[in-house]
Amino acid sequence: MLNMVFLTNSWLSSFNQPGLCITMAVLLHYFLLAAFTWMCLESVHFYLALVKVFNVYVPKYILKCCIAGWGIPAIVIILVLIINKDFYGNGSHSESNPYSSFCWIQDNLVFYISVVAYFFFIFLTNTAMFITVLLQIHSVKTRTQKRSRFWKR
Repeated sequence: MLNMVFLTNSWLSSFNQPGLCITMAVLLHYFLLAAFTWMCLESVHFYLALVKVFNVYVPKYILKCCIAGWGIPAIVIILVLIINKDFYGNGSHSESNPYSSFCWIQDNLVFYISVVAYFFFIFLTNTAMFITVLLQIHSVKTRTQKRSRFWKR
C-alpha cells in the first residue's frame, strides 16, 4: 500500500483538491510508519526466536502484533490530525518545476518528530535486538566449542 499511495500521490495532487491531498498525505504517512513498525516487530520476533527460544508463549501473539503494527502508526496519525490537519498538504519539491507537487507533511517540526524520530527509535530498537541476537549466537558457538574440546580430551 505504501508503494501504491506513493506512486499515485503526485498524480492525485495535480487535481488541486485539498481534501484529496490531505487524504493522500495521511495515507502515505500512515503506511510509511506502519512499514517501520512492522520492521520493528520483525526484529522483536527475531529476538524471541533466537534468544528466548524456549518457554516463550505469548497468548494471541499474531493479534497483538497486528494491533501494534497497525495501531501505533494510527495513533501517531490521529495525534497529528488532532493537533492540526493543515500539517498535511500539497508542496512542491522544486520551484523550477511547478508540476512536481506532492502531498506530504508541510511542517518541518512535525516531519522530524513523526517520521525521523519515529524511524530513529525503531532503528535503535532494531540495532539493539540485532546486537543481542549476535551476542547470543556467539555465546552458543563459544559454549559448543568448549564442549567439543572437552570431549576430545
